[in-house]
Amino acid sequence: MTKKYDTPLLDELEKGPFPSFVTEIKKAAAKNAMAADELGQLEKSFRDKVTYWKHGGIVGVRGYGGGVIGRYSQLADQFPGVAHFHTVRVNQPSGLFYNSETIRFICDLWDKYGSGLTNFHGSTGDMVLLGTVTDNLEPLATILSLNGFDLGGSGSAMRTPSCCLGPARCEWSMIDTLDITYDLTQEFQDELHRPQFPYKFKIKTVGCPVDCNASIARADLSIIGTWKGPIAIDQDKVKDYAKKGMNIQEEIVNFCPGKCITWDGNNLTINNSDCLHCMHCITKLAGALKPTPPFGATLLIGAKAPFVIGATLSWVIVPFMEMKPPYQEIKDLIRNMWDWWNEYGKNRERIGELIIRRGMREFLEVCGLEPTPEMVREPRNDPFWFWTEEDLEKKPWEEYLK
Repeated sequence: MTKKYDTPLLDELEKGPFPSFVTEIKKAAAKNAMAADELGQLEKSFRDKVTYWKHGGIVGVRGYGGGVIGRYSQLADQFPGVAHFHTVRVNQPSGLFYNSETIRFICDLWDKYGSGLTNFHGSTGDMVLLGTVTDNLEPLATILSLNGFDLGGSGSAMRTPSCCLGPARCEWSMIDTLDITYDLTQEFQDELHRPQFPYKFKIKTVGCPVDCNASIARADLSIIGTWKGPIAIDQDKVKDYAKKGMNIQEEIVNFCPGKCITWDGNNLTINNSDCLHCMHCITKLAGALKPTPPFGATLLIGAKAPFVIGATLSWVIVPFMEMKPPYQEIKDLIRNMWDWWNEYGKNRERIGELIIRRGMREFLEVCGLEPTPEMVREPRNDPFWFWTEEDLEKKPWEEYLK
């Protein structure tokens, strides 16, 4: 197929050392009329500084309330290839593990039923298939289902749970992120496929506090692997790092947020009671330091990008929870918080925003959680730490702060 449109503005995005999405669209446009018209409309949008997409309203696959984002062009006469340009989200395997046969299957299927444009992976985690027409949705979903795939989450639903690659490839993983994600995906199928919440809800699981999946910045519920035992130290390996040029004092000790590490030039000492489990020392001194059991997870709530209020990071609601199948404790907790959110949440209000509006104290009471120091986000700013008369009869409140 010859070049259909001149795209001088988009061509600028191909310049420089980094890969460009424009280059990929052009490759698809060489053999797909839908991708070619998408390129033409995108150039016009850049030139006019106006988006010409309009939301598709109710469009989807029978039996699903989500998984398809309807999209139509306002310029269907000018760009008929994108008169319909629906996006299909496909539930990804835990840890994003594929073989080449699977990738070829998805790409061939999308060349036949869509624009050939994909996004591996969206911020939620799904395989995102960009651009198809309404009539192709049912056959596409049927073929995906027959080959073991399912649609992902969209709209005001639980979004497709995602995770890091966990114990499959990472020595630092302290929980089985792959099994947890698979189990929660199976457990909450109804909430995933049939939107019923005030807004979206994301669950992201990572094996350790390094947080390769950025759960603490993106997930309504962050599940982060952690440990309770002391950090094991191989002093010989620490010395090797020092001999090879690492400044242990500057690069390890001075960067410790808990100020719990000392180095006398010969031995590294860690006061584990002050350790904040940030993983900085463990990752910098790989092989020399190692967390020890018991292993579990810290649960955090409320991360999101800007919408009703600005961007927020999640904060602790459960300092330590054992993560063992069938994960009933966390499932019960999730259902409790959803019941409260469904009752009091406003339209398009994330659960973190509801907690800010109604207070962490109410959230903890509904979830059956006791306040702990780890939950305090900022000193002297959290109203949910409180004492009952029974507590104060046992000892004065000053004693609780020691």
